[in-house]
Amino acid sequence: MQLATAHKAPAVRTEQIILFRSSGQVFAISSASVQEVRAVDGLAGSPQAINEPSLPKVRHMFRRGESNLYVVHAGLHFGLRQTPASLIFLLRKLRTALLIDGIEKMTTMTRLQALPGAFCHEERLWYRGLTVLDQSVIPVVNPAGFLTDDELFVLDAAASRLMAPEAPPAGEMDLSV
Repeated sequence: MQLATAHKAPAVRTEQIILFRSSGQVFAISSASVQEVRAVDGLAGSPQAINEPSLPKVRHMFRRGESNLYVVHAGLHFGLRQTPASLIFLLRKLRTALLIDGIEKMTTMTRLQALPGAFCHEERLWYRGLTVLDQSVIPVVNPAGFLTDDELFVLDAAASRLMAPEAPPAGEMDLSV
């Protein structure tokens, strides 16, 4: 007598995601990549203005431990119009905080579709892929795509100029003890 073997469907891999809004657009980010969510006005530590003309998407930074965290405005990063932001995602294991308009909801993603060929250049770094939720296609962001290593280098140099004590004008010496 031969027993029928039960056919098991492969387990569906799921991932918890946060749907967030920036400049009227909805994006998704893995909840595992978000360490903290803070209101803009409830951010511990005082954000410091940073002006690096080559990176208009970053206007503020703050210290966390021994590191500078740079605040990226999500709308400006994606080339959208700037809108008032109310929340900040502090991203896990990165020196990036993400300024967003608000959170739509937390949900589960069961499928991540590869990016189509229409996504080119830096866009391929910005997104992990696309997912479909409630009959809408949602781009899933790559947390490491908000600031490249080169951009972090430029921002670190700008931050060190902000932190450096001012040198006395030429011809003057500070002889105070």
